[in-house]
Amino acid sequence: MAKTAQQEINDLILEIRKHDYQYYVLDDPQVADHEYDLLLRKLEKLEAANPKLVRADSPTQRVGGKALEQFGKITHGAPMLSLANAMNEEEMRAFDERVHRFAEVAEDVALDYFAELKFDGLSLSLTYVRGELVAAATRGDGEIGEDVTQNVRTIRSIPLRLNTKTPPEKIEIRGEVILKTSDFESLNKNQERAGIKIFANPRNAAAGSLRQLDSKITATRPLRAFFYGYGVVEGFSLPPTLAEYEDLLKSWGLPVGTWRMRCAGVEEVIQFYRGIEAQRAELPFDIDGVVVKLNRRDLLDRAGFVARAPRGMIAFKFPPQKSVTLIEDIQIQVGRTGALTPVAIVTPVKVSGVIVRRATLHNQDEIDRKDIRIGDHVAIQRAGDVIPEVVEVLKDRRRGDERKFLIPDFCPVCGSPVEKPEGEAVARCIGRNCTAKLKERLRHFVMKDALNVDGMGERIVEQLVDAGVVKHLSDLFDITKEDLLELEGFADRSATKLLNALDAARTPELGRLIFALGIRHVGATTAKALARKFGSITKLSFASVESLLEVDGVGAEVAGSVAEFFADPEHAEEVRELLERVTPADVALPSANGIFSGKTFVLTGSLATLSRDEATRLIEDRGGKVSSSVSKKTDFVLAGTEAGSKLERAQALGVTVITEADFRSLIGG
Repeated sequence: MAKTAQQEINDLILEIRKHDYQYYVLDDPQVADHEYDLLLRKLEKLEAANPKLVRADSPTQRVGGKALEQFGKITHGAPMLSLANAMNEEEMRAFDERVHRFAEVAEDVALDYFAELKFDGLSLSLTYVRGELVAAATRGDGEIGEDVTQNVRTIRSIPLRLNTKTPPEKIEIRGEVILKTSDFESLNKNQERAGIKIFANPRNAAAGSLRQLDSKITATRPLRAFFYGYGVVEGFSLPPTLAEYEDLLKSWGLPVGTWRMRCAGVEEVIQFYRGIEAQRAELPFDIDGVVVKLNRRDLLDRAGFVARAPRGMIAFKFPPQKSVTLIEDIQIQVGRTGALTPVAIVTPVKVSGVIVRRATLHNQDEIDRKDIRIGDHVAIQRAGDVIPEVVEVLKDRRRGDERKFLIPDFCPVCGSPVEKPEGEAVARCIGRNCTAKLKERLRHFVMKDALNVDGMGERIVEQLVDAGVVKHLSDLFDITKEDLLELEGFADRSATKLLNALDAARTPELGRLIFALGIRHVGATTAKALARKFGSITKLSFASVESLLEVDGVGAEVAGSVAEFFADPEHAEEVRELLERVTPADVALPSANGIFSGKTFVLTGSLATLSRDEATRLIEDRGGKVSSSVSKKTDFVLAGTEAGSKLERAQALGVTVITEADFRSLIGG
């Protein structure tokens, strides 16, 4: 009996999906490329003749739709956390000691670890609903990422439908998008031939490829992906270990790492690390270390979290790779706080796969300590495989004409005096109208974790300041289309786009605005904590050092810096001008006499009507505190569906467990 068109289409989709699995997941292709292409063309012809039979998960539907104007935003169901680092074997053993303590495991018991490669790529979260890929997002700030669903659908190693008859109702699967080294080199050759700017390294190339507004461009880039983590899971019970979880991902058609190993104790972890380091140069892609995790998910939950990192996981980093080059000159870079940083201009050299032309010298004390001179041959490395720095002077290669360097007494940009406060290593420009400081402050003000003004890059900041359009942060919100059209590179459409982005930034979250102000020592996390404590910029500006010290994570240095910032008349005026143009959302302050005052909650499982952030806010608004791990000091465990080991531990300790309905009843609905 002849097959119907629908049956033929279904069979071809299954066959192509099988070959994708063999190629991308098992690395064992069963057909030649031209045979695969013939199957794809056959499917395209059938679908063209029967457009009503085209399925959303068809391989032909990976590229579609018009180019985007900009990326939308996706809120992660569970935060995408970062990892703490171990920079050597001693720090790795110290991590092991801590984990024994936090996971409440006897010191003489070898912990079950799961170790795998730390890919140097772009973090990604996929959301599957009943087995179908419905969304993909970058990490962003860990809570909100960019919607790159349309581009991710072009990556053939990522299945549009999970290969299982019993998928979770919903699952967030986390991983990394990368480019193989050979593909990166080919891409750069093509870019060079086309007269287009080449990428600095495979990670930048992968990130740039995934963030194309036109998915047809992304489809031409040979992106790969590996998966290893999870966020929200609904309607499904995950395996008890991470090793089994990755096996599950593999069976679903998702690529996972080949170089991975269960390790009995920290010494086996170190042996695995050494083995990977020895073959690092031969690997087909860039890595910068090994990720080490407690294998058992219940122990991971028990170990808990610190700041934005799980206590039961760590990035065991490789030592930075060094290269030798020549210091051709030393220049001064003026930062947003006026800090004068000496920067070495070096003969271009490749370090850890990146061409380096500049390296930080930190400060005058560091230059003097290492006796760094213009004309020296030096060894440089990328600190943390990111920031280039001079680590050693090759004094045996000196010729005698090398020149010493001293940081100037006056700012090279504005000519104002330079001061070096007693006890500090950094010299600072004290000029009130230094354009270099203003440019750096503007770059910080509009960055992703601050006001997130889309499209305002370094070049535009330079133009706005150099043209005198922006002299203060608040001037950003007074820019007109006519101002922009007078600048090189702007047309009606691009000017309108930037003005729309600035309008969107007029109602920022309070924590983002506090961070955007560029207060010394105040990072994004501390800014959010200050927002939660004081609720408005006005209340924060009048806060005493004593009240600032009550904020979690704020010490004497940070408290003093915040108080000093708002006591400065110029900063106070700047904030006043800003508040006439932007309207931050005030934050409801936690109640000292709230119904949860002094109570500690732990959240576990998926809640039906609340996100974790919403539940946390409701608890904190009523004076409570949310912890990541269950202990005898826990007052309530709020348990949703698919609650795991935290629920079991709460029951074992006799901690009160409440449902979402109980919680809503406590807060009055």
